[in-house]
Amino acid sequence: MSAGQVRVAIIGIGEVGRGWASLCVAAGWPVALFDNQSDALEVAPAEIAGRVRALVSLGRADETAAETAITGIKVGRSLLQACGDAQWVIEAIGEDLAGKQKLFEAFESVAPKARAITSSTGRFSANDLVARCRRPDRVLVTHPMHPVELISLVELVPSARTDPALLEVVKGWLRALNRIPVTIRKPIQGNVAGRIAAAVWREAIDLVLKGVIDVDDLDRAVSVGPALGWAAAGPHLAHYLTAGKSNVASVLQGALLAHEAYWADLASWTKLEPEAQSRLIHAIQKAYEGGTDQIRRARNRRLAAMLRALEEARTT
Repeated sequence: MSAGQVRVAIIGIGEVGRGWASLCVAAGWPVALFDNQSDALEVAPAEIAGRVRALVSLGRADETAAETAITGIKVGRSLLQACGDAQWVIEAIGEDLAGKQKLFEAFESVAPKARAITSSTGRFSANDLVARCRRPDRVLVTHPMHPVELISLVELVPSARTDPALLEVVKGWLRALNRIPVTIRKPIQGNVAGRIAAAVWREAIDLVLKGVIDVDDLDRAVSVGPALGWAAAGPHLAHYLTAGKSNVASVLQGALLAHEAYWADLASWTKLEPEAQSRLIHAIQKAYEGGTDQIRRARNRRLAAMLRALEEARTT
């Protein structure tokens, strides 16, 4: 193992776990996999290899390092076999609190060398996860976005008992993977990105169901409208920059006042009834059905291009 690399064990190889694995393998890091579903274990290495090679083709990974790491992917036949030598254990199983707590308790004995044990959860706090742990100091949440191997943001949510030094170690590992870590200072359901995404999606759903706009046009309006601006600046900075050389406080107060009419008219429901769910699902399927693979490849190309542009802009 080369200097700077981290030995990673990924537990749970659904979509999130495979994304983490693809990211780490693409960086040339040694990766071990484990899942209770043996059929998933059989097919995961080939899919991960495919995703890693896609990253190489998009200019997001070095081919030589990636190919070497692909050949080194290990499949653990037990939790101990996967985690025994790991420096970083990444939990990526389904959102079941009892299952996660049981797993984190097992890590106490099967992952003795791990500096960090992190959960990919977007639903539970690290305080919840460590209820049965003797070593809660090495546990925190590292919540990624989808697709994990492309979207840079990772939300870090420590527990009250997480070692502060560990937080800095994990930040360093994530930066080595070209991720952008942000620290959530106060645990909250959905973390930050999930809550913002939920709020935007609710309004997007509402606009479609009210017949204001079709699904595909709504997605275009968001992706090349506010989402593009937020990618470069974020919502607060975008409004700050709107002020230019004017009085910032006055411009922001004006923007807040202008938004009051929007806020009063935004969707506020907390549950989508079955009939409305069916209408929404039908509308989404009608817009995109039949071209999933092609659409995903196009999405990934756009993401890679935007990432390159943002990275270049940060260094100039």
